[in-house]
Amino acid sequence: MRKAWNKGFKKETHPGVAKISATMKKRKLDNFREWRQRMKALGVIKASYPLLPKTEELAEFIGVILGDGNISKFPRAERLIISAHSTNRGFVNRYVGITRRVLGKEPTVTNVRGANCTRISVYEKYLSKRLEIPAGSRQYKLIRFPGWIRRSDKFVQACLRGLYEAEGSFSYHPATYTHKAHFSNTNPSLLNFVYMALKRFGFHPLREHKRITLSRRDEVAELQHLLNFRKY
Repeated sequence: MRKAWNKGFKKETHPGVAKISATMKKRKLDNFREWRQRMKALGVIKASYPLLPKTEELAEFIGVILGDGNISKFPRAERLIISAHSTNRGFVNRYVGITRRVLGKEPTVTNVRGANCTRISVYEKYLSKRLEIPAGSRQYKLIRFPGWIRRSDKFVQACLRGLYEAEGSFSYHPATYTHKAHFSNTNPSLLNFVYMALKRFGFHPLREHKRITLSRRDEVAELQHLLNFRKY
């Protein structure tokens, strides 16, 4: 049997397939409509994308995405990626579980070849809107944290944990008996949120160009306990 000329090609890789796709779009033809309706009826494909319940897990999830995540837009869906160091299995396992519970979808976990990096990813519609996180690069964007997080101490605390799990560190230098808690990021909005959140809980942070630091020994220990930092 003769192989179909378009087998294995996509509209991005073959002009003939691209022309067919453009014609069908113009005429509003949809070959997969019946299949999609059937899959929605079976529950394989979501029929609706409601707002996410406002919980501490969602607040922490938003924090870790703002710290180490990214949302990319595609024609039919959006992709969320959270990156982690491959040796930090506790981080990976925790946020695979939170992703599953918050979004109701099993994420994909992949190891990046040639790098000590593990990626937690999920494709779904309206991720940016439902998570209230802008898609694309956020390096210098103004990030507005959701009001429901800012109004609640427990949600601020949970969001702060996600941010510190992604971009925070705690250290002790025996020679000088120095204790430090750092949060590092290039986005001024994230630095502002962390600084004000720490002040809210009674800490005395130092604001630097790309970093927020705690240096008092008792405050470093208290913050580590407050956030359950790296306790998986």
